[in-house]
Amino acid sequence: MILTILGAVSALSALPVTVAHAQPAGSAEDSAAPQFLKLSLDSVSPGTVTTASEPLLTVTGTVTNIGDRGVDDVTVRVQRSRAITDPSELRTTLKLDQSSYDYPTPFQDIAVRLEPGQRQQFTLSVPLRDGTAESLNITEPGVYPLLLNVNGTPDYGGQARLDDARFLLPVLGLPAAADGSAPPLPPPANPAVSTTLLWPLADRPRMVAGQTGELDRTAELTDDELAASLSRGGRLDELVAALEAVVGGDRTADGPASAICLAVDPDLLLTVQAMTEDYRVLASPSDPDGATRPGTGTEAAKQWLDRVRGLASSMCTVALPFAQVDISALAAANDPALTARALDAPAQIVDSVLNTRSVRGVSLPDASSLDPAAAQLLKAQGFETAVLARNAVAPEGGAGDPAAVVPDVVRLPGIAGAAPAPGPVPGEEAEQQAAVPAGGPTPVEDGPATSGAAVPPDQEGSGGASTGDPALRVATFDIWPAAALAGIGSNPPTPAYVPESARYPVTNDSRSARLQDALGAVSWQALHADPARPRSQLIMPPQQWGANRDEAVALLRQLELLVDNNLVDPRPFDDLVGQAPDPAPYQLAPLPDAAAEAVPGHFAIPARDQSHRLSQLLQAMVEVPDTQPTPRAYLDPLRDDLVRALSLSDRRGGPTGQAEVFAQRRIEKTTAAVDEIYRSVTVLPPGGVYTLASESSPLLLVARNDLPVSMRIRFRIDAPPETKITDIGEQLLPPRGTRSFQIPSEVSDSRNLVVPISLSTPEGVPLGYATSISVRSNAYGQILAIITACAAALLFLLAGRRLWRRFHGEHDPADKGVDPGVRRRVIRLGRARRRTTGHTDLEVSDEALETGRHPGRRRESV
Repeated sequence: MILTILGAVSALSALPVTVAHAQPAGSAEDSAAPQFLKLSLDSVSPGTVTTASEPLLTVTGTVTNIGDRGVDDVTVRVQRSRAITDPSELRTTLKLDQSSYDYPTPFQDIAVRLEPGQRQQFTLSVPLRDGTAESLNITEPGVYPLLLNVNGTPDYGGQARLDDARFLLPVLGLPAAADGSAPPLPPPANPAVSTTLLWPLADRPRMVAGQTGELDRTAELTDDELAASLSRGGRLDELVAALEAVVGGDRTADGPASAICLAVDPDLLLTVQAMTEDYRVLASPSDPDGATRPGTGTEAAKQWLDRVRGLASSMCTVALPFAQVDISALAAANDPALTARALDAPAQIVDSVLNTRSVRGVSLPDASSLDPAAAQLLKAQGFETAVLARNAVAPEGGAGDPAAVVPDVVRLPGIAGAAPAPGPVPGEEAEQQAAVPAGGPTPVEDGPATSGAAVPPDQEGSGGASTGDPALRVATFDIWPAAALAGIGSNPPTPAYVPESARYPVTNDSRSARLQDALGAVSWQALHADPARPRSQLIMPPQQWGANRDEAVALLRQLELLVDNNLVDPRPFDDLVGQAPDPAPYQLAPLPDAAAEAVPGHFAIPARDQSHRLSQLLQAMVEVPDTQPTPRAYLDPLRDDLVRALSLSDRRGGPTGQAEVFAQRRIEKTTAAVDEIYRSVTVLPPGGVYTLASESSPLLLVARNDLPVSMRIRFRIDAPPETKITDIGEQLLPPRGTRSFQIPSEVSDSRNLVVPISLSTPEGVPLGYATSISVRSNAYGQILAIITACAAALLFLLAGRRLWRRFHGEHDPADKGVDPGVRRRVIRLGRARRRTTGHTDLEVSDEALETGRHPGRRRESV
């Protein structure tokens, strides 16, 4: 054994004083008892042993005194346990006591004394195998649990084991023994394991809620953390950089790159695409209505998006559900438009932004588990396959068992496609065509898949041929490698599919130790031949994976190493989801922890209600060719906010208070934005009394549309009984403008009448503010008609009476009282005029004129 002590003992900042007990703090222990020393694993070389490796295992680490008293005689040794024979041991052996690591090497001194707050780095090298008792005595390939054990003597106490660190060591082959006692041992001649690796690129939702798709809108983000993640050294940057470094130009059909499929969150792509232009972030994320400041990630967003496009152009790509949405919450909401945006639109978003063609007909729920309602929703939307944890399904009549052997692809006869897909509401039939904001790149294929049906199997990227089986299929991933990969990075969660018996606080282990655990987990299947287990595996990291560049590169190099040693056969993701399912019927076995982490049901109802209101608005909007934004592009950001409110992000492994606040805030902001849109189309109040020139004069009304899209409207007029107002039917309002309307009307009353008026969509959904007008007509109405009728009747009566008396030669009493002298003068004047014209006249005696009789004789005028 070779021991190197690196540097002098150094002092750390003062630490809290603790009570003295000898209590290790490794993976196996989760005690509240105080500790004296903290042992941290810094590196392991080689991380994977092959025939070309050095015959020595070199481990570096750091011992820190975290207690309240000095520790003397600090020593370290390496211990080994037997090779792992069951996949569950990839997790459970890291909880075993040090007594189970029964192949110890001798202790080596690393410090004479460590005072409180001091630390000491060390390097320890031990032979993998030789003829002495000081080696690890590894004699065959496998995955071996190792333990670093630190002992010391605290002041006022005796020598004790004070801490330990556990990790896995994958051994593909063995080099020759250091002392020449054994020749190299090649990898086992097991059949190669068909392996597929999903590479997730996702982030939590960061767009500020309540923003519409207006062309002149500046995107707003809740914070600028995504800019740091996209920049050099950030999480998303390093995940992409790892692929570029390892995969690089390797695009061969049977190379390691063929086993990798990019799994991309469409919400992340839309957010990064918005960041490529000027954008702003909230000065305080807790105040969504407060001040904002310019974002700093524009250049980083452009470069990162271009790099992902470069990878997606020649790699398998599959879309994740939008914003890691909880599919069970979607099923509870039961809104077709919301479901289409969350499940159907992601494939078109990924295709459009990345200029690629993603795998269709496959859903990757973030929960890795489905309840029956969620599974039925996926099948109704046309998804043929869901990717779930192996213990999230079970044979019919059974229960989910982490130790059970489950085929790669199984079918769920209980989740069949008999129920029709929720059809789009009117106006939603082209929901998938608006997946990308206006101005985004267009898909490279002819068009997106239609809602409720998978892409035909003969199309590229469809995920393989369809058997026509109505049952939903499940592609299962091995939970033990997945759990190990989830442990990589900072603040790693414990996924819901990890059974209680295998849970422990993984943050007790260093990042180097957790990386070793992941390398061992992905290698175990290839090194262990079990006829009862399928020779295949799907490796599935968590969607918001926290691996840095070095850790991600190490994982990809491990995959390459397994391929080079003929232990792994790269299998494209298309081939996995396209293969025939196992004939045995299976059923869902929902994970209890997944249900506990689900989105609460009280968010589903308001999300459904607001999505329905958006659908009603979309029905009333009119798309004008060559005009932007389109109605769908204008409203889609608001529906995206509703989907984000149902996200599982930030609901893993800890308090969900922040996720609750963010979800409620999104619902409230989106509701306020939808309310404002409804209020933006209204009839303007007249501001006075309408005086109609006649009873049939039209009403003059003005309607205003403050939206950037045209709207179809109808007037809703509750006319009183004294008026008759004609319905002018559906009308069109131009974007950001007003329009005057003449409403034919008849008013039969001269009083002031109040007429309520409002706008609605053609389907009857109210818009804007209701108003009323006062109408007064100059017509006299019914009274005038009565007076006219009475006057006419009197006129005819009097004229008839006069004619009747004249015909009967009777003197009309109406002529009485006329002065006879005046009468005579009038008659003479008339007679004189007739003489001048040469007419004859009838002579009437004065007596006859006085009596009113006319028995005169005819006289000829001279």
